[in-house]
Amino acid sequence: MTGEPARHGRPVALVTGAARGIGRAAALALAGRGYDVVINYSVSEAAAQQVAREVRAGGASALVVRADVADEAAVRQMVAAAGDAYGRIDALINNAGMTIDVPPSDLDGLDLADWDRVFAVNVRGVFCVTRACVPLLRAAPQAAVVNTASIAGLRPGPQPFPYAASKAAVVNLTRTLAGALCPIRVNAVAPGWMEGDWMQARLGENYDRLMERRARMTPLGRCVTPEDVAATIVSLVTSNPFVTGEVVVVDGGYSATT
Repeated sequence: MTGEPARHGRPVALVTGAARGIGRAAALALAGRGYDVVINYSVSEAAAQQVAREVRAGGASALVVRADVADEAAVRQMVAAAGDAYGRIDALINNAGMTIDVPPSDLDGLDLADWDRVFAVNVRGVFCVTRACVPLLRAAPQAAVVNTASIAGLRPGPQPFPYAASKAAVVNLTRTLAGALCPIRVNAVAPGWMEGDWMQARLGENYDRLMERRARMTPLGRCVTPEDVAATIVSLVTSNPFVTGEVVVVDGGYSATT
């Protein structure tokens, strides 16, 4: 893990899966709002270090910590490092997630080991990190947790079974944790089809065509970006003091109108 000395009095955010996509955008957006940031990654160290450089270039502190969120021992070491560096966590962004590429039509092609791994990261990981962070969250005034769910967890779609089911579990876990952890606020964001690497990997050579079609069907005229989701995350952390247990869909109105 790499970092720099804490500056007491500044709010602190821990962002899991912060090397790319929504996690990267959230880390940079929170740093822009005056947060020091703990940048978690599992595999992409170079990308995580680049995010840290960008955070520091804006004047915030950054601590980079490698941990598999499904590994409780690694999670507790990560949170201990955050506690040693900063003494509190004001915002926890549970963003780390994964999927597989087996379509829901191929029931026999789904390896249950892959199912278990998706649930381990997407659901167990949210619980493990949140539970480990509770003492540091309680040490901060008006602490907030935001989980990354998906519209796949709210309505049927073409997503692989374990991914969709895991995101439905994140929705339920968000609401359950909101009741268990108050006054810590716990909410979730549910992005739709998002521009960038995640959907490119899912759609392959059909990416441009299908994303353009989805944009035409979206009331706001385009697909969501990581920065759109990060803006909603920041709002839930900083601007909604009486909102908890909610899931905010970020898809430009697509799922509300189709």
